[in-house]
Amino acid sequence: MAFPEINTCPGTLAAGFHTYSRTCLVRVFDGKKVSHVLPYNAPQTSEEDAQKFIENRKRISISGVQEKLSLVLDKNKLRLTQPGEQGTYILKPIPRDLRKVNQVPANEHLTMQIARQVYGIQTAENALIFFKNGEPAYLTKRFDVKPGGSKYAVEDFASLAGRTSETAGPDFKYDYTYEALAALVKRYIAAAVVELEKLFSLVVFNYLFSNGDAHLKNFSIIETPNGDFMLSPAYDLINTRIHVDDSYLALKGGLFQDEYETASFAANGYYAYDDFYEFGMRIGIRESRVSKLLNSYREEKEAISDLVSRCFLDNETKALYLEQYQANLRALNYSYRALIP
Repeated sequence: MAFPEINTCPGTLAAGFHTYSRTCLVRVFDGKKVSHVLPYNAPQTSEEDAQKFIENRKRISISGVQEKLSLVLDKNKLRLTQPGEQGTYILKPIPRDLRKVNQVPANEHLTMQIARQVYGIQTAENALIFFKNGEPAYLTKRFDVKPGGSKYAVEDFASLAGRTSETAGPDFKYDYTYEALAALVKRYIAAAVVELEKLFSLVVFNYLFSNGDAHLKNFSIIETPNGDFMLSPAYDLINTRIHVDDSYLALKGGLFQDEYETASFAANGYYAYDDFYEFGMRIGIRESRVSKLLNSYREEKEAISDLVSRCFLDNETKALYLEQYQANLRALNYSYRALIP
């Protein structure tokens, strides 16, 4: 693979950089001058490097099906963790057996940057990084590791719901509703009013940007320095429909409990403004806040096109990314109620 030409920061996507910008270095690497090129090849390139990766995978504790590697920042260089060492970064190389598979790292990086830069969603710090042969990988900084190496308590929503493959079957992460997920926020988070709005925004964002893998394990709560809990920074945000044929929402039960559906959904068969408005009301967000939060997602924002134009997706995938976003935006702006006399 030819090494890509770097004209934008592989972290913030700011124009005019040939490596990480100062802003990215501060956010992701504690201000250390880290190269955007890793000192080794991709896992399948070198037999020697591949063996290192195999050993490293045994030590990582992050769940999920995509290959993940544990790294630590040693002075100003990223390296694989050693046995017994606490990793502080997660590296996700190009996975296997997906459509447009080599676009996955840039897709996740772009989606995470849009969430943070355009919509103000708190996200795990992240950047794109490259192996020596030019192959990209997605890099994220762990938010559960304290500066001294100890860890904040983190629980994903599958654990909070008491759902495992043994208790709820092989689809335990997906057999749920977002309304029931919101009920867990009320149960486990004292400042639920604030966190429910954050959850609502994240659910709307995932719909708008075709993240069909926003399942129970991709939402978590994290211990704060005061000992209480809040929603963790968002992670694993990606436009999955570029790579697989999946549903508009990851959870099979959809937005609502008790098989409830709006008149809009019954008439059209897809989620639109009325559905998310009703969802916000049912989970306990004030009506004025539901409208304000939704309206922030209903405008087509120039910043999204700007970030897509500067990202590391190929031109064909950039066009597809914007096309899917705009189709979902049209759906979100449709209101069946407004058409009823």
